[in-house]
Amino acid sequence: MVFELLFTHPAWAYRSGAFAFASAWPRWTLAGAVVFGVALVALTLSRRRELGWRKLLALGALQATFVALALALLWRPVLNVERVRDRENILAIALDASASMGYGEDGRSRTAQAVAALQSGPLGRMAETFEVRLFGFSQAAHAVDSLDALAPEGSQTRIGEVLTQVLQSAGSAPLAGVVLVSDGAENGGTLDEERLAQIASFGVPVHTVGVGPETSAGDLELERADVPGSAPPGARVPAQISVRHDGAAATRVRVYDRETLIAARELQLPAEASLTTVTLDLPPLSAGAHQLRFSLDPLEGERNTINNTRLRVLDAPAARRHILYLEGEPRWEYKFLRRAAERERALRIASVVRTTPNKHYRQGVMSPAELIDGFPAAAEELYAYDAVIIGSYEAATLRPAQHELLRDFVDKRGGSLLMLAGRQGLAAGGWGRSALAQTLPVQLPEDENARFVQRVAHAQPTVYGLESAIAKLDDDPRRNAERWANLPQLADWQTLGRLKPGAVVLLEAASGPKREPLLVWQHYGRGAAFVLGSASTLRWQMRMPPEDLSHETFWRQLLYAMTSLAPQRATLASERIVYDDERSVVLQAQLRDERFEPIDDAHVELHVAPERDPAFLQTMQSSGRGDGRYTAVIDAASTGLYRIDMRARRGAEDVGAAIAHVLRNDGVAEHFGVRQHRDVLERIAAVSGGRYWSLDELDSLAAAIPYSRAGVVERQTLDLWNLPIVFLMLLALKLAEWLLRLRWGRL
Repeated sequence: MVFELLFTHPAWAYRSGAFAFASAWPRWTLAGAVVFGVALVALTLSRRRELGWRKLLALGALQATFVALALALLWRPVLNVERVRDRENILAIALDASASMGYGEDGRSRTAQAVAALQSGPLGRMAETFEVRLFGFSQAAHAVDSLDALAPEGSQTRIGEVLTQVLQSAGSAPLAGVVLVSDGAENGGTLDEERLAQIASFGVPVHTVGVGPETSAGDLELERADVPGSAPPGARVPAQISVRHDGAAATRVRVYDRETLIAARELQLPAEASLTTVTLDLPPLSAGAHQLRFSLDPLEGERNTINNTRLRVLDAPAARRHILYLEGEPRWEYKFLRRAAERERALRIASVVRTTPNKHYRQGVMSPAELIDGFPAAAEELYAYDAVIIGSYEAATLRPAQHELLRDFVDKRGGSLLMLAGRQGLAAGGWGRSALAQTLPVQLPEDENARFVQRVAHAQPTVYGLESAIAKLDDDPRRNAERWANLPQLADWQTLGRLKPGAVVLLEAASGPKREPLLVWQHYGRGAAFVLGSASTLRWQMRMPPEDLSHETFWRQLLYAMTSLAPQRATLASERIVYDDERSVVLQAQLRDERFEPIDDAHVELHVAPERDPAFLQTMQSSGRGDGRYTAVIDAASTGLYRIDMRARRGAEDVGAAIAHVLRNDGVAEHFGVRQHRDVLERIAAVSGGRYWSLDELDSLAAAIPYSRAGVVERQTLDLWNLPIVFLMLLALKLAEWLLRLRWGRL
C-alpha cells in the first residue's frame, strides 16, 4: 500500500497509538531550540530587505519549517502502540444465517455476498494473526468449519443472545475481538439495554459488518398495525397503521375479519417520508374473538409481499359495562342520553333521577335493591359500576363520605367520571369546592362565570378531538369535519374554568371569534374524569333528519370510551397478542375483590385451548408482592389461535374469571425489516468499543483488528524519525525554497 510505503507502519497504528519523544532530553529544550532556530532564520532574512516582505515571509516559512522538523527528529519521535501478539489470540467471526440474509441483489444472497467478501482475502489475513473461530447463527450460534456450509434459513434473529454465547464460548482463552456480519434485523427482542450492558462488560470489542442496502426500493412493508387487545362489542375500534416505503407510492390497506372484508382505505405515500402512519376506524364488532388481517395491495413487481400483511387478535368480551347516572331533575338531556345508549347491549345505564326533594326515580336497575337508597354509600356497591355520570345535581346533596367515595372511585378503582353542565351542575352545583374537584381536568370557577346560561355556540372538534374515536362521526376526515360543521348550534354552555396541566380538550364551544373548552378529560390516578359544558346536545337529535345518527353516535362513542378505560376485577393479558416464530407465551393476571383490593391467596388455573392441539391446564403463580398479580408461561407448540380461560378460586368461592386470546404465527418475522439496520449494528459496536464497517471495508477491518486492546497484547515503540515521508518533506521544503529563489533570480 502507498500509505505504508511512505509511513512504514499501518494506518491503524497511527489511529490507535500515542505520539511521544524517545530522547531523554526534556521537551522544553526542543521548544527553546525551535524558537532559537526560527529567530536565527528571521535575523538572517532581515538583511535581505530588498526582496520585499512577501518574498521574505515565504522564504522564512519554508526555512523555519525545515529547522523545526530537523530539530524534532533529534528528539527521536516515536509511536507507542498496543498490538495483539501474533497467533496467541482468538478472533470470533459470527455470520448471520437467518432467512432475511437470503434476500440479495444481482442473484446472490446476502450470505453469499458476505462469504465471498471474507474469502477474497480478509479472512486469510486475519488468520495470519489470530486463531479464527467461525460461527453461523440465527437464533443461536453454532461453530462451523467452513463458511461455505452456511445457508440462510433461520426463522428468527437473536443477535443479543448470540453475541453473549460467542463471548462466553471463549472461556479462559484470550479473545481479541468478535466480527459480527449481519443485516442487523434483530427480531427476537434480545438487544435491550440490559443485554447491551452485559455485552460491554466482557471488554471485548465487537466489530459489526453491515450487509445489504439500507433502503428497500420498490417494497412496501406494513411495519405496524396496532389495535386494542379488547373492545366492547358495538364500539368503534381505532387501528393505527404504519407503512414503510422508499419513494412515493399509492396502495390500499384492507382489513379482514377472518375472510370477511370489514374496512379499506386508499393510501398516498409521500416521497419525502419513509414511514407513513394513518389511523383507520374499524366498524363495531360482535362479541367474541376476532382474528384480523391487515393487508397492503402490493406494488407492481414487488418481490417480498409477505411483509404486506399483519395478523392481529381483538377480543370483544360479551360482559356488559355498567354506568351509574345521577341526575337532579328530569330534563331533556337525560332522556336523550339514555335513548342514545338503550340499544347497546354492551352498555347498561342505571340511573337515579330526583323528581322531588325526597323522591327518586330509578331506571335500568337489575334488581329491586339496586340504588334503593339513591347514590351508593358503600364502596363495593359503587365499584360495581365502570363509569359515573353526574348531571344537574348539587354537591351538597351527597354526604362528605360519599364525596370521598366518588374520588376513590376514580383514583383507586380506576373508574371514569363524566360531569355534565346544568342549572345545578359543575361550579353552579358547588362541585368546585368538593373532594371530587381535584379529579376534574378543569379548575371550576367560583365567580359569576360559574352560572349555567343559555347562549348559542357551535361544537367543534380540536386537533386531539379529530384523532379521538369519541368525535368520529364519519371515517373520512373531510366528511367528519363537514358533519360537525353542519350540526345545529348548542342552546347553552357553561364556562369550565382554567385547564389543568394534564387536561385534553376534545371539543370547543365556538361563539363568533370566542372559543372555550366544551369537552375536556384527563387521567387521574387509575381512572379518568370528563367534563361536558353543555346540556343541549339533544338539539343534534331534534333538529336533524331522523336518519342522521350524529347524536347517538357521539354519545355511544363517549360512553364506550369511558367504560373501556375502567379495569375489571379480574384481568388476563399476554405480553403480546401475536407471537411470530416464538412459542413461549407469557401471561399475566390480576385479581381484586369487590373493594378492588388485591387478592394474593387465590388458586388460579388456566384452561388453554389451541386451535389445532388438545386443550390443557396450567396453574398461575402469585408474584408474592401483595399486588394481586399472577404469571404463567405456556408452550404454544403449534400455530393458530389460542383461547385461554382463567378461573380463580379462594377456597370454595369463585373470585374471578377472564378470557384472553393469542395467535401463534410462524415463518414471517424474517420477512419484515429486511433492509440493513445500520443503527442497530452501530449501537452494538459503540457500546463494546468496536466499530461499524461496510462489506467493502473488510480489508481495512483486517488491518485494524490487530490493534485491539483485548486479549494478549504487547507494547511496541515504533520509530518515526526514519520514515520516508519525513525525508521527502525535508527535501520538498528545500526544493521549494530553491525553486522560489530561481524564479526570483536571487540565489
